[in-house]
Amino acid sequence: MSKRVVITGMGVAAPNGVGLDNFQNALKQTQSGIRFFPELEELKFSCQIGGKPEITEELLQQYFTPLQLRGLNSSGIVYGVISGTDAWKDAGLSITDTGSPDWDSGIIFGTGILGVDKFREAIHLIDAGKTRRLGSTSVVQTMASGISAYLGGILGCGNQVTTNSSACTTGTEALLMGYDRIKAGKAKRMLVGSCGDHGPYIWGGFDAMRILPNKFNNDPEKASRPMSESAAGFVPGSGAGALVLEDLESANKRGARIYAEVLGGEVNSGGQRGEGSMTAANNEAVQRCIKTALKNSNIKADEIDTINGHLTATTRDSVEILNWTKALKREGSDFPDINSLKGMTGHCLSASGSIESVASVLQIYKGFMFGNINCDDVHPEISKLIDPNKIPNEKINKKINILAKASFGFGDVNAVVLFKKYIA
Repeated sequence: MSKRVVITGMGVAAPNGVGLDNFQNALKQTQSGIRFFPELEELKFSCQIGGKPEITEELLQQYFTPLQLRGLNSSGIVYGVISGTDAWKDAGLSITDTGSPDWDSGIIFGTGILGVDKFREAIHLIDAGKTRRLGSTSVVQTMASGISAYLGGILGCGNQVTTNSSACTTGTEALLMGYDRIKAGKAKRMLVGSCGDHGPYIWGGFDAMRILPNKFNNDPEKASRPMSESAAGFVPGSGAGALVLEDLESANKRGARIYAEVLGGEVNSGGQRGEGSMTAANNEAVQRCIKTALKNSNIKADEIDTINGHLTATTRDSVEILNWTKALKREGSDFPDINSLKGMTGHCLSASGSIESVASVLQIYKGFMFGNINCDDVHPEISKLIDPNKIPNEKINKKINILAKASFGFGDVNAVVLFKKYIA
């Protein structure tokens, strides 16, 4: 018999808020975390702004031992450990460094690329003939699964502990992978999420592609404009989000607080065929992903009352809305309310799906919908498809029952997950 899967804990390190309470307040106030970086100006980037979580030395010492901090030079690991540890504690689960592993708990925590700054440091030392100065943590900080390895050791998980990587779809895919494992009865709980490094060595390739905005360096909070006619490209971001998924029986047995239920979802690819390419989604694949996610969740299209889209503030935003209208067969005033977090955080790349999933679940649990910052001028192609009133500019109080969250990534890969308000 398949298990029902619920969310019992969450943590986040986002550009506009580190920690669940700070993040929630930022959402309600439509507070931007995008700012100017002098380093990018010095390096002659066209886009000199970005989203980066603010982590103090004092905060670091709460999550890492002095030994772990020695030589630590991977922002993705920092963000992932903070959000993952917070989610674990938020779920009411204990952390001990003695006894046997927790055989019923596992981790699927993804990333796009990890430890780039550590790689750079290592290359300089090796080229200078100083290999022995690399330190004992250079491998774990630069291997893709370094984040799940760090969290696995901190939390003592004995079930599957692994890392996935699917560009901007990574976080949502990790959530669905954890969901599938619990649903099949292979684990009682899974910590799922994703992280992404920050900085010029991550963001430089996108700047070279000329898909980042270059006219907002003096006004960074106005730069990320999903669904707007004046959108000029996505703002790069970084951070991490984490969620504890648990089978309902286990959650109830220990009296855990339940944020929402995961109904199901779908992951697919457009095969880079048709309109699909390395950087653009195959529209048929996106529509199939949405429709199959509904089918897998036993949900009808008219039951969705809110969408948290991928919506990156590029020319693809209107195409994404078109795909939603075709997949749901809903348009105009019949279309669900929709929002995008990227106006406040920028596009956090491999961390985007998990951070946005945390934001989505907070909206369900707290009964509100955050506003679409910088979208006073809805793109005319979008206005033809849906009622602009379905794109609120400010926070609205709303009882959300079923929310669809989507992520579409480089490589023509897609993921859609359905969350539902939990009623005991």
